[in-house]
Amino acid sequence: MKFYSKNRRKSAAAALLVLVMLLSACGGKQTASQGQTDSGAAPAVQGASAKGGELTYALATSPDTLDPHRSGLAVAVRVIRTIYDSLVVQLPDNTIKPWLATEWTISDDGLSYTFKLRKDVKFQDGTPFNAEAVKFNFDRILDPATKAANAAALLQPYKSSEVIDEYTIKLNLSTPSRAFLGNLSQALLGIVSPTAAKQYGDQLGQHPVGTGPFKFVKWDENADIKVERNPDYAWAPEIVTNTGAPYLDGIDFKIVPEEATRIGSVQSKQVLAAETVPPQNILTLKKDPNFQLLQANTLGLPYTLFFNQERAPWNELKARQAVQLAVDVDAIVKTLYLGTYERAWSPLTPGTFGYDPSLENSVKPDIAKANQLLDELGWVKGADGVRTKDGKKLTLHYVDGTPNREKRNDIAVMVQQQLKQIGVDVEVEITKDVRTVVYTNGNYDLYGNSQVNSDPNALYSFYHSYDPKSRPTLPRLASPEVDKWLEEGRVEKDDAKREELYQKIQHYIIDNAVILPIYVFPYTVAASKSVQGLTFDSLGYPLFNDVSLQK
Repeated sequence: MKFYSKNRRKSAAAALLVLVMLLSACGGKQTASQGQTDSGAAPAVQGASAKGGELTYALATSPDTLDPHRSGLAVAVRVIRTIYDSLVVQLPDNTIKPWLATEWTISDDGLSYTFKLRKDVKFQDGTPFNAEAVKFNFDRILDPATKAANAAALLQPYKSSEVIDEYTIKLNLSTPSRAFLGNLSQALLGIVSPTAAKQYGDQLGQHPVGTGPFKFVKWDENADIKVERNPDYAWAPEIVTNTGAPYLDGIDFKIVPEEATRIGSVQSKQVLAAETVPPQNILTLKKDPNFQLLQANTLGLPYTLFFNQERAPWNELKARQAVQLAVDVDAIVKTLYLGTYERAWSPLTPGTFGYDPSLENSVKPDIAKANQLLDELGWVKGADGVRTKDGKKLTLHYVDGTPNREKRNDIAVMVQQQLKQIGVDVEVEITKDVRTVVYTNGNYDLYGNSQVNSDPNALYSFYHSYDPKSRPTLPRLASPEVDKWLEEGRVEKDDAKREELYQKIQHYIIDNAVILPIYVFPYTVAASKSVQGLTFDSLGYPLFNDVSLQK
């Protein structure tokens, strides 16, 4: 099987600029609001007169690292995507097109991918981009010394690569994977400079070097990150219209965790754009003719609360179901997000391939039934209203991180209040060190997480039975049925059969109260009307190639 593109960019790219603002992969929503008018696309760039200037862009939290192979945070991807390119790009219609690779063939058994690479690309430090560089990158992700995070999961089931010639590389997989090619388009599998990686080692994240449209300048921790135009850039993918160097001189990513300060800085014109607009400001900004509101629903896994099934009594189905029936997710989402976020019903978000809409409205609060289930397990309410059994109180240790991203700490407080009704004492722990508390020590009964992804294979790393020698999954689920469906879904070539497999997985997870899906995150940006051409990729991440500043 051979795939290629002849770079018919002008007509395709013009259509894509509109599509990127109207659509997300597989049907997710993207909209732009300016004053009282909704517009499908950002206004077109005005050519040479639009060049220059620095975009100030406020981030909601600080990236963990700018090494794509080690990052685990979506906020880091906002910056990472400006510095690094990928082998391929995923378009809004879910098709895969060339980027650093010009064409590729897939073996009949699905176990090898052979890529032809561009010959005109250089890293920002002058290092040539070639097959050796690609091999270095993917082998680096596999190397335990790299301590790869999400990149390691995305790269599965890669096992090795062969340099055929300077600009041809063959990637070998341990098993076929329907998700592999799409995963290669993601920023966390961006290609880093081998020279920089060897020079900086563990510190590459503070000295990032890629082939992207912007070059790293500096990072003042907890303050800002600056990038500047890469003047040599001439290999942008089809998802943007500007194939050359960016119009902007640079971007100053300001790190502003406080919601009111972040949005206030846009309204006072201290910054030109700010992400993650608080719900209470969305409606106001939509009506303000001086600003525009850009929005894209993200794909993948919604914000989800995971039960730790290695801890009693949450290893018992009835105990989890009691919580599932007592937590009023509708009330939480409506109260905290004022109708600006969609409620989640499934382990997948709407728009992700395989999403099963039949799960919508399948679980409704039922306090009487929740109490009955705990009664059946022998948990008896005491004088203080908290249930006990064998002298032990019924407690649920709910862990969340700081800062209060997307009001997640507030979700914890509302769950705590709601579960009092059924005699569950919720202990909320807000920590700066989620990695240690959750992933190293497993010291939680309930913990929330989400993941941006374009393929339902993303469920694999969350719900497949985990290897005790590797990092545990969040729910600690061990289901032979789910394992089988996940393994089959990864390789199934028939889309109808593949969709059926993922629907079975979703129903199992909800029917067995493995999780509590909470909300679908809409990535929102408030911007001055002078900011033109800001678009989003298929996963809802901002793209700055076409951005210009109009007077």
